[in-house]
Amino acid sequence: MEGLLWLLGFGVLFYFMMRYGCGAHRVHGSHGEHRHGAGGGKDPVCGMTVAADTGYTKFHEGARYAFCSKACLEKFDAEAARYLPNATHGRTT
Repeated sequence: MEGLLWLLGFGVLFYFMMRYGCGAHRVHGSHGEHRHGAGGGKDPVCGMTVAADTGYTKFHEGARYAFCSKACLEKFDAEAARYLPNATHGRTT
């Protein structure tokens, strides 16, 4: 019985650590999300600020981007290099 209580206690501790501790990114998104704050960000297409609980998101080349609308997301999908801050825009070096 004592072993069962220890297991139950460990399970509860594990749950809270994964939900609110360092493991919380597994529930709420990846560490890449920290670049844009608490999940929101600036739409790379139109420049609009997008709240964390609204809009659309997309992971592109390891980075997370937030979009205010599906139209902006589709524009980004069609020509992502045009909207990326460090893109070469088709230039060669």
